[in-house]
Amino acid sequence: MQEETAPLPIPAPPPLVHNERVKLTAAAIDRLSTACVAAGFISPVVSLANGQIMISAFSLPIALSTMTWLFTALILDFAARRVLGKLRP
Repeated sequence: MQEETAPLPIPAPPPLVHNERVKLTAAAIDRLSTACVAAGFISPVVSLANGQIMISAFSLPIALSTMTWLFTALILDFAARRVLGKLRP
C-alpha cells in the first residue's frame, strides 16, 4: 500500500520574475488607457476636423461620451500606477 504524500507548495517566483510580470500587467492597463483616449477624444476631434460632425451638431451625447472615455482612461491610468506599487525591491 502506498502512502499519500501532500503536494509540495508552489514557491513564490523570484523578485525579478515577479517585477517583470507586474510591469507587463501595468503596461497592458496603460495601453487600454491610451485606447480609451483615442476612442473618446482623438476620434471626435478628427471627425470635427474632417467635417463629419458639424459644430452645431456637437451635442450633449457626444460630450458625455467623450467625458466617459476620458474618465475611463484616467481610472485605468491610476490602476496601472497602483499595480506598479506592487514591485518588489
